[in-house]
Amino acid sequence: MKRSIVLAMTLAVSTVSAADLGPIVGAFKESKPLLDTRLRFEDVDQDPMAREAEALTLRSRIGFETGKAWDTALLAEGEFLWPLRTDYNSSTNGKTTYPIVADPESYEINRLQLLNTSIPSTAITLGRQRIVLDDQRFVGNVGWRQNEQTYDALRIVNRSVTNLTVDVSYLNQVNRIYGKESAQGRYHGDSYLANVAYQLPVGKVTAFGYWLEFDPIAGVPAAVRDSSETYGMRFSGEKPLSRVKVGYTASYATQRAYGDNPLDFDNDYYMLELSGTYRQYTAGIGTEVLEGNGIKGFTTPLATLHKFQGWADKFLTTPANGIEDRYVNAGATLKGVSVLDTLSFQASYHTYRAERISQDYGDEFNVQVAAKYGRFQALVKYAEYSADKLLTDTAKFWVQLEHVW
Repeated sequence: MKRSIVLAMTLAVSTVSAADLGPIVGAFKESKPLLDTRLRFEDVDQDPMAREAEALTLRSRIGFETGKAWDTALLAEGEFLWPLRTDYNSSTNGKTTYPIVADPESYEINRLQLLNTSIPSTAITLGRQRIVLDDQRFVGNVGWRQNEQTYDALRIVNRSVTNLTVDVSYLNQVNRIYGKESAQGRYHGDSYLANVAYQLPVGKVTAFGYWLEFDPIAGVPAAVRDSSETYGMRFSGEKPLSRVKVGYTASYATQRAYGDNPLDFDNDYYMLELSGTYRQYTAGIGTEVLEGNGIKGFTTPLATLHKFQGWADKFLTTPANGIEDRYVNAGATLKGVSVLDTLSFQASYHTYRAERISQDYGDEFNVQVAAKYGRFQALVKYAEYSADKLLTDTAKFWVQLEHVW
C-alpha cells in the first residue's frame, strides 16, 4: 500500500531532535489562527422527484498557521460539517427519495501541510493542501461546496525568472467533496500537474499538462474512467479602451485516455470569452465547448465545476456527445451602500446543446445578490434549468451567511 503524503510529512516532523526545538517554539509563538464559518440553506426542486430537498448545514474550519523555523511553516486545519436540517440526499445518508445536495456530515483534516521557502523564489508545499490553478476549469478546490476538495501532494512553485511562474505537483490522493465515508470520497493514484505561465503586457499565457491516473473503485466506474492526459494553452488579459476595461480569455486543450482507463477517446476543449467593465458595471459573452465521442465526454474531474455551465450543476459530468455552452452575463458592484462595504448583483443566461450531434440540452438562468460587511458575507442565489431532450427541470435556491477571520 502506498504511503500517504500526509503520513510522510508527519514522520518528517517527528524526526526533529529535542536540541532543535528552539526555532520550532519560536515558530509556534508566531502562529496565527484560521477560522472560517459558513451557514447555508439549500433548496432543490428537481423533476420527476416528488420531494424537494431542504438542507441546512453549518461548516466550520478551525486551525492555525505557524511562523517559520528553518524557512518552514506548518499549517493545520480541521473541517467540521454539521447537517442541521437533513431533508436531502447527501450521497451518504441513504435518503435517496430526495434530490442530492452534496454536503454530507463530515469531520476530517482539511489541510495539514509544510511550506518551505529556503530555495530563492521557490515555495515547496508537502502534505494535504489546497491547489487552485488558473480559473479552476481543470484544477480547483470546489470552494462552493461545504466540504472543500483538497490534495495529498507535493507542490513546487518557482518564480525565479521575471514574469514566469512554473508550478508542478505530484499527488496521490484527492480528498473530494463527498467526504471520507463515501465510496467516491477519495480518489487514489499517481497524478501529475504542470502549469507554466508567463505574464505579457497584454495578458498571461499559460501552457499546461495534467496526467491523472486514478485507481479503480468498486461501485464507482467514473474513477478509473476519468484517468486522462490533457495538454492545453490559455490566454487571458484585460486592457482599457476609453472608459471601458475590456477583458478577454481564450483556452484550448486536447485530451485522451491515460493509465488503466478502459475507454478509448480523443476529445478537445475550447473556450472564448469577452467582457467589458464600465465603472461598477460588467457584462460579458462567451462560449465553452467540451467534445464527446458518443461514449466519453471531455472530463475535468478536479475542476471547481460549479463555476461552469450554470449553477444548477446539471453538467458535472460532460455528456457522452459533448456540450456547447453559450452564455451571457451581467453584474454590478456597489460600494458603501448604507452600512454595507459592498453590495453586488450578478445574472447569467446559458443555452446548452450537444457538440457531436444535433440535440438541444435546454437552457438555464442564474441570479445572485451578495453583500459584505466587515468579515461577514451574505448571499441569496437562484438557478433554474429548463430541460430539452436531456436531464430534467431543476430549480435551486440558496441563502448563505459566512464569517472569515
